[in-house]
Amino acid sequence: MMASSVLSECCGIRPLPAYFSRPKSRLQPPRRSLPCPAVRGMDFRRQICLGGRAPQRDWALRVSAPLRVATVEEEREGGEVSGKRVNGCEGEEPEFDPGMPPPFGLAEIRAAIPKHCWVKDSWKSMSYVVRDVVAVFGLAAAAAYLNNWMVWPLYWAAQGTMFWALFVLGHDCGHGSFSSNPKLNSVVGHLLHSSILVPYHGWRISHRTHHQNHGHVENDESWHPIPEKLYRSLDSATRILRFTLPFPMLAYPLYLWTRSPGKKGSHFHPGSDLFLPNERKDVITSTACWSAMLVALAGLTWKFGLVPMIKLYGIPYWIFVMWLDFVTYLHHHGHDEKLPWYRGKAWSYLRGGLTTLDRDYGWINNIHHDIGTHVIHHLFPQIPHYHLVEATEAARPVLGKYYREPEKSGPFPFHLFGVLAKSLRDNRYVGDTGDVVYYQNDSQMNSFSQKNSD
Repeated sequence: MMASSVLSECCGIRPLPAYFSRPKSRLQPPRRSLPCPAVRGMDFRRQICLGGRAPQRDWALRVSAPLRVATVEEEREGGEVSGKRVNGCEGEEPEFDPGMPPPFGLAEIRAAIPKHCWVKDSWKSMSYVVRDVVAVFGLAAAAAYLNNWMVWPLYWAAQGTMFWALFVLGHDCGHGSFSSNPKLNSVVGHLLHSSILVPYHGWRISHRTHHQNHGHVENDESWHPIPEKLYRSLDSATRILRFTLPFPMLAYPLYLWTRSPGKKGSHFHPGSDLFLPNERKDVITSTACWSAMLVALAGLTWKFGLVPMIKLYGIPYWIFVMWLDFVTYLHHHGHDEKLPWYRGKAWSYLRGGLTTLDRDYGWINNIHHDIGTHVIHHLFPQIPHYHLVEATEAARPVLGKYYREPEKSGPFPFHLFGVLAKSLRDNRYVGDTGDVVYYQNDSQMNSFSQKNSD
């Protein structure tokens, strides 16, 4: 019943158009462009047009990439910011400033990536689903059979990580990078995400907003900075929950219901301002699938008991939540040198995407489908996960210093715990004004206040 509902709501979804094909020359941007102007910010998703009219089912397009890829010349436009030249004085090596517009465009990055990296193989993608699902059921069967308290902690860590791997595959479905078949993306995405209590379409749409506004102070959707005025207004309990471990790593379920401070809406409610009117049916479908999974878990709990279900599903679910918050936070925070966030005309899709970070997770890289190769994923989310490493290597010469080499991990990424703790301590808020801003901490706020009072 649930599968048929998912299939029916997918009818009419169109595949990605040819506007995103790789240019034939590195020296020339794509000649073909959409007949509508490029737009930015939160209104981006409200001004979609193809041939002068808005399609009814264009989510696969809108979540995958910006509708119109800026040319090299457009990305270079405004080469002077705050009186500084992008390339410095002639004959002089300028000091690298990550907040300056890059001397390259999306077209140049795209041209450096091999053509086969853009190819989506449905069978290969499904093989990863089969691998992960077999691992999930195999772990659960083994843990239930052994039923030993020496085994359960190992099971929780392993199963929570596999739940996170399922989420990443559903995430690829949401981007359309899983397959060129939108119906397959939607069916697999619903099955994977509903199994770990994620509302597929509700999350997909808000994640689209994140990608289309990455690096923008006001318009970004997840783990975006808090302006100083809002930060000052937070009560002590809210500050503790947001900036003191382990609470930020348990935030995802709450975010699904209430979003971040300063934003409103629910991923489950079709009337939320997260969604357009023609997306409400999608949200209802996903909420129904999520509810069906909740009912199924309640039935299993009634049959097998509360404690067995907590051990088999409940604790792995919270391990998955911690993985999700941990990874998504560190892809946008915690670099040794603070990275810029943008407002107004200083923001562009390219500049915002270049503030993301790659991370190395050791043995976990393969398990969670190389989601740590995040820079190229943010710029071109239509690239399948199994091509991200190769695409990143090909693009690195173009990105230059705008690509931050991730610290190499041992078998397990224990080094990232220190990075996380330091970032939560230092990255508290940004200024209320300014088009290019950087995170500050409480001591900087106190020093500034003391200076003004003197």
